[in-house]
Amino acid sequence: MALNTRKPILISGAGLASLLLGQSLLRASIPFLIFERDSSISFRAQGYRLRLSTQGLDAIESVLGPEQWKTFWNACGKTAGRGLAHLNAVTGTEVTQEANGDRPPIVDQEAKGKPLDLGSRDGKIVGIARGELRRLLYSECKPFVHWSHHVTGYEVTSSGVRAVFADGSKSVEGDVLVGGEGVYSKVAKQLSQGKLKVYDTGARGIHGQAPSTAFKGLGEGVWRMVDETKPNGRVFVITNVRPGDMDDPSVQFGWTLGAQPGVVTAPNDDYAITGKPAAEIAKALTADWHPRVRPLFEQMAESEAAFWKITCSTPDGVPEWKNEPRVTVIGDAAHSMTPAGGIGANTAFRDSALLGRLLREAGGYADGVTAAYEKDMRVYASEAVRASYGMAKSQFGVTIDENSPTV
Repeated sequence: MALNTRKPILISGAGLASLLLGQSLLRASIPFLIFERDSSISFRAQGYRLRLSTQGLDAIESVLGPEQWKTFWNACGKTAGRGLAHLNAVTGTEVTQEANGDRPPIVDQEAKGKPLDLGSRDGKIVGIARGELRRLLYSECKPFVHWSHHVTGYEVTSSGVRAVFADGSKSVEGDVLVGGEGVYSKVAKQLSQGKLKVYDTGARGIHGQAPSTAFKGLGEGVWRMVDETKPNGRVFVITNVRPGDMDDPSVQFGWTLGAQPGVVTAPNDDYAITGKPAAEIAKALTADWHPRVRPLFEQMAESEAAFWKITCSTPDGVPEWKNEPRVTVIGDAAHSMTPAGGIGANTAFRDSALLGRLLREAGGYADGVTAAYEKDMRVYASEAVRASYGMAKSQFGVTIDENSPTV
């Protein structure tokens, strides 16, 4: 596909939202360049499996062409059943909502406060591994991704914008810079003059994987396993057990372990550590769990274990900042969310689809495009942040105020 001769759209970060935006621009022959601080697509673990909401799927479908959508859809797992099932991790018994005490029920932002309903298409729970989705989106964007380019700011020129890199060098001049480099976004900090804040909730977790055969004791479904017996706080695990693969040990399913502040602590407080140190902590925390669920941890692929921090933007929603026509932000750079309900990634996909559509309709950069995007984004993203934080308060026992530490 021949791209036009306009200046490129510059995108900071090669995560899911950035790559989906790239796909949108590619379809319209709008030139773009993606700058990523990592050295390659395989540089780091990609974390837990994504639960794709109706709105997230709609956003992805609106960007991908028919053939790409078919490839993506075939790569997704579709889990039937009743939705989210609660399990006492120690006894192995299922827990009804009524037996869950006076803790607020888990709710879904898209269901407007109703109990969480994970079914997103055809009554199925649709999910895909982050790494697999990233590889799919990267396949066509590959020629436009520049690795080992750490964007630390930007410079608006008389006719465009340049990304500034950590070594002091600058990119070619682009029409727009889109910050999509996550919670540590330097673009977001500069653009919002510090108004965009990401708070460290203090809660931590571990991602892991195990052969699908280890999940046979659970059976098909989306499971939330909770241990209330730990002396320093609650521990829980969420996993999606898909049908069809539970007899094939070459297939791995993922799980996400989370805990209240103080329960999970990485060596030297270094949460970039992966592999055995994270695996050992996960195994220790689950050693007394029921035989129905222990295989998930006893048989885990230790090399794939990784720590993660639970962060969240200001619970009041996405703040206002003075619009810069040449610069905007998407995904976690604009609105970091806790993993509760899987809302964060789906909201990021909406960002990419919206901004991509506005740029396509304008044929690239035009006055008012970033302002129109930010106006609409603030509405749905603020609602999502509030819902994500509300669920995290009940699940993780975290609270955020103006005195909470930022990342």
